[in-house]
Amino acid sequence: MFERFGRLLHRRRKPLLILTLLFAVLSGTYGAGVFGSLTPLGFQDPGSDSERAAQIAEDAFPQRTPDAVIVYRDEDRTVDDPSFQRAVVRQVESLPKADVTGYLHYWQTKMPAQVSHDRHATYVALNLHGSSEKAKEDAYKKIKDKLAAPGLETLQGGTVPTGFQAGEKIEHDLRTAEILSAPVLFLLLLIVFGGLTAAFLPLLVGVLSIVGSMAVLRSISTVTDVSVFAMSLVTILGLAVAIDYGLLIVSRYREELARGHTGEEALGRTVATAGRTVVISGVTVATALAGLTLFPSTFLKSMSYGGVAAVVLSVLFSLVALPALLAVLGPKVNAFPLRRKKSVHPTTAGEGSWYRFGHGLMRRRWIVVVGAVGLLLTLALPFSKIEFGSINAQQLPSSSQGRQVFTTMERDFDGDAVKSIDSLLVLKSAATSKEQGAELQAYAERLGATEGATGARITGTEGTTARVSVTYDGNPVSTQARDLVNRLKDVPEPPGARAYFGGESAVYDDTLDALGETLPWMLLYIAVTTYILLFLAFGSVLLPLKAIAMNLLSLSATFGVLVWIFQDGHLDGLLGFDPTGNIEPNMPIMLFALIFGLSMDYEVFLVSRMKEQYDQLGESTPAVATGLQSIGRLVVSAAVLMCVPLAAIGMSDVLTMKLFGVGMVFAVLTDVLVVRILLGTAVMRLLGRAAWWAPGPLARFYTRYGIKEGDLPEGEPSEKPVPVGI
Repeated sequence: MFERFGRLLHRRRKPLLILTLLFAVLSGTYGAGVFGSLTPLGFQDPGSDSERAAQIAEDAFPQRTPDAVIVYRDEDRTVDDPSFQRAVVRQVESLPKADVTGYLHYWQTKMPAQVSHDRHATYVALNLHGSSEKAKEDAYKKIKDKLAAPGLETLQGGTVPTGFQAGEKIEHDLRTAEILSAPVLFLLLLIVFGGLTAAFLPLLVGVLSIVGSMAVLRSISTVTDVSVFAMSLVTILGLAVAIDYGLLIVSRYREELARGHTGEEALGRTVATAGRTVVISGVTVATALAGLTLFPSTFLKSMSYGGVAAVVLSVLFSLVALPALLAVLGPKVNAFPLRRKKSVHPTTAGEGSWYRFGHGLMRRRWIVVVGAVGLLLTLALPFSKIEFGSINAQQLPSSSQGRQVFTTMERDFDGDAVKSIDSLLVLKSAATSKEQGAELQAYAERLGATEGATGARITGTEGTTARVSVTYDGNPVSTQARDLVNRLKDVPEPPGARAYFGGESAVYDDTLDALGETLPWMLLYIAVTTYILLFLAFGSVLLPLKAIAMNLLSLSATFGVLVWIFQDGHLDGLLGFDPTGNIEPNMPIMLFALIFGLSMDYEVFLVSRMKEQYDQLGESTPAVATGLQSIGRLVVSAAVLMCVPLAAIGMSDVLTMKLFGVGMVFAVLTDVLVVRILLGTAVMRLLGRAAWWAPGPLARFYTRYGIKEGDLPEGEPSEKPVPVGI
């Protein structure tokens, strides 16, 4: 089927290229506005009690939890100076009521907590119009240039401004990453292919994938919220995965041309072999990323939307647009060579440095297995002490206003006047009634007496809604704060009332609960679907288990290194970040799905060639060595190419982006060099012929329904030489 499809692509090459060009123009035009459609952050569970509490507070007490915190400072005047007061109050009162639904300043509240230690600064808490993060951000964008008070230093922070600033910084960093990555990728592709024309083709597939994915994200954002962080995944996968797939297709096509096939024959064989590999690989990666939709948070769902779109489009363009372009080029794919054509060498057993390297690994298989597993487990050790925390302004560079407001509030003010764990109560009768008031007061006393709380008081009543705010010491995203939230939830409510707990600590607790409840289902989904896909690809019952086990080793090592770097603060000077002492809990889950999928990417690349050789040779050891000889250099090249945009993302000043980039670079290099090539080759020798075994019924099922990579047109030997340099 794939071989016939490749020949069809050759015959319909010109119409397909016209359609590709039209798609690129339309999706590029539409997708260019994607950033204006994305929402900030999105790490919370929208169906949690804390989100329900936030909605109740928004409806009944909009002045309590601020969307923005604006700090005003003067080096000479204090807040007691009438001119300082006039400058702030006039500026705040002039803000449009259509965008600002409420504000609190010191001269209203008289709260000492709203004045800095030296009395030269104060902050104003603003509430913005809108029932969603996106709506509030739209309101903020309308007033952000109207907040500066004459003669005062003004800093804009808080939830909404920080999210907006993060989005702007991410957009800037992604564009910088693309600008930096493109020339480096092209240079590396020139080295890999040794020619201008061939080097250009995988890069073209990457650009098409990014442009198409941006259009897809903008379309999805019209029906549901999409986090701005999804664009980082689109940029990475759209460039890196597409280049990997393009590299595989172009390399195989050049091989087939070198064997003397006509353009149509070469394309048919390329799609029948490398094309099948791309489909299996792409489906595996997309399936792993689709598992993120099981989680309730907008962030993880958005990562799934963007990642699946990028991978699917990468497969589509690699399997349709790229072959059509190759059909037009034919032998001209080797045009504009940059080096003299080298002699050819066979891919059969007994020749080549990769072949000899593979045999060396298999001869020392126990040493390799023990050494590789020991190294990976050692790297994984710090993962056992991971501490989770929520995203806040600390993710931004110290030069950003959101980060400066966060630092100022921590350093110059006695405490956050709006920091508390809030119990939002839906009562059976009016909160102001005598009976209900007594019950509320008794409930507040019970909350205040809870272990870990420093006090509690009724801070608002409106109809049948009431709010009791509990104060506490310490970090709001610590284990201690989370334990306090759970103890407060156990406190009996007033008769007939329903309590919803809100505030940063409650959000943190609900987020971890939601992730913990869903994670086992995602793991089961990924394991089962991956096993089925790999069985259909290779017809083995052991190879999928081997791949999954090695993936877990690779992931554990990656998470251990991330904890050692970003939580413990090692290499902070070299990488340029301020450690927070914790890891945002959504990030490891997102990285798990992505790294698991990409690890299978390289597993499919390697084992597909080994399977192809095994079907021809009938012996496992020479098949593994010959497969490694034919694809080893290409896989390493693909990994290095993928790390270029990842490393560029790792240069971002946004902490979550830096963690993502650094973690992915380490994961890709470790997975390819240590797990797939060293450990994988040694394990294949330990398994021997059993690696390709399946019981009778499953073997018959595979024969009938499997996606057999090695199916080539009859009469064409595999022993013909192929050129060096692919």
